[in-house]
Amino acid sequence: MSTDQWQPPVSLGRRDRKSRRTREAMADAALRLTLEHGLAALAVEHVTDAADVSRRTFSRYFPSREDAVLDSLRTDFTRINAQLAARPAAETPVAAYRAAVTAWLHDADHPAWHRRPGMRALFVLIDEEPALTAAYRRIAVAEEEQSIRLVAARLGLHPETDLRPAVAVGLGVAALHAATRTWVRDPAGDLPALIDRAFDLVAVEPPR
Repeated sequence: MSTDQWQPPVSLGRRDRKSRRTREAMADAALRLTLEHGLAALAVEHVTDAADVSRRTFSRYFPSREDAVLDSLRTDFTRINAQLAARPAAETPVAAYRAAVTAWLHDADHPAWHRRPGMRALFVLIDEEPALTAAYRRIAVAEEEQSIRLVAARLGLHPETDLRPAVAVGLGVAALHAATRTWVRDPAGDLPALIDRAFDLVAVEPPR
């Protein structure tokens, strides 16, 4: 199974659009309040009050306050995977992952981390707050597993028994995370340039 060209996204119905807006409102409120007051001061009730929803609604979308705070990052990884699924089958896996990340970086409709206020501060909090660290790792691993399945499908391999998809994705993810760490620590850092440099350093791809 492989995708040779971009498949147009399925249009969302009214109910799905409303659900997405509700989720985004809670995620935006959770992130804003955390950046303003810190995670220790954040209660689920603060999020529900800010988003004007019930506690039951919050629990329907998020298992914890940390998941709400980090939901925009989960969405970013999902967008990268959507771009990965659309890459031409002829590209090698790491090249396809690099192209997917580059497309996400330059998406005019959905700004990436370097074009969203507060992202550096959020990544600092992820390093400092154990609960956020654990939630971020869980989210990142889940999306990485999806990337592995996509690459395995491109290569016609079984993701559970063949190392190649996991190794290919691991190289791409390592490049993205390494560049992001440097960008967070260097106020003058340019994230797209750092990501390009990191992928340039990934010199050896696993055999197809």
